[in-house]
Amino acid sequence: MTGGEVAGILVAVFWAILVSFLAVVLVRLAQTLRATTKLVADVTEQAVPLLADASATVRSAQTQLDRVDAIASDVQEVTSNASALSSTVASTFGGPLVKVAAFGYGVRKALGRAGDGDGTVIVGRTVPSSRRRKQKG
Repeated sequence: MTGGEVAGILVAVFWAILVSFLAVVLVRLAQTLRATTKLVADVTEQAVPLLADASATVRSAQTQLDRVDAIASDVQEVTSNASALSSTVASTFGGPLVKVAAFGYGVRKALGRAGDGDGTVIVGRTVPSSRRRKQKG
């Protein structure tokens, strides 16, 4: 065997090893692609019902939010009506009721003083008994 034949055999062996290595890599790549295709199919199979459920949930939540919005606007209207009614009642009855209460308080005080009998009144005030003795003497 000559040097050229040995070099040719070495190159042939090298190419055989390289082709075998590339074949193994391609087989593994094909298995990975098959597994990836199966995974994508499974994810798609499961994602479609999940997306349908999520869509139904979002629609239901939107319906509930619309109802809550309607209730909140009704509550706001009731609150403004109650505020208007409160201010109307306060302006209509507040002044006269305060006057009646003050008059009633004054009458009670006056009747209470009239029942004492010996109370000395100086400029609308009852002088305590200890001070009354000092003024008499």
